[in-house]
Amino acid sequence: MALHITGDTAADALLSDNPLALLVGMLLDQQVAMETAFAGPLKIEQRTGATEAAAIAAYDPEEFLAAFKQTPSVHRFPGSMAARVQTLCQKLVDDWGGDAANLWTQGDPDGAEVLRRLKTLPGFGEQKAKIFLALLGKQYGFTGAGWREASAPYGEDGSFRSVADIVSPESLTKVREHKRAMKAAAKATA
Repeated sequence: MALHITGDTAADALLSDNPLALLVGMLLDQQVAMETAFAGPLKIEQRTGATEAAAIAAYDPEEFLAAFKQTPSVHRFPGSMAARVQTLCQKLVDDWGGDAANLWTQGDPDGAEVLRRLKTLPGFGEQKAKIFLALLGKQYGFTGAGWREASAPYGEDGSFRSVADIVSPESLTKVREHKRAMKAAAKATA
């Protein structure tokens, strides 16, 4: 399994190989381009050397923030997002043995249970949790019963709604077109 989200081979390889990186990328995916968000975990690793939840959670908050602020910044809101990443990692340490993959593997959960687990994470509301669940099912090998239904509408086969559907430059273009159409529709009804 190889993800193709960022257009950067090293960033995509990290996302493919490290469940924490994928989860952090999803956390960062707000108010920045998807590619920027999902490239964030590689920047964090390169700047801090930390690749595990326990190491990130224990990192000095001021030094972690400084790593987020280095040019190019990890996120356009480095202060709040650096803190949120550390909070997420601490939650993984406290509740999931420091292993992000335990969210979708521990106890052989179905899709509804993984969705419930994701929604307990800081920064993961209903929509973000559903998108991440769809990403797990469509591209990361999660096969828990009912994952498509639990992630609806993002789990829908053949859709181009979110990062879960990006497998090539062409699919990225289709996802961007869908997002633009949704924003235009929302603006028209506002």
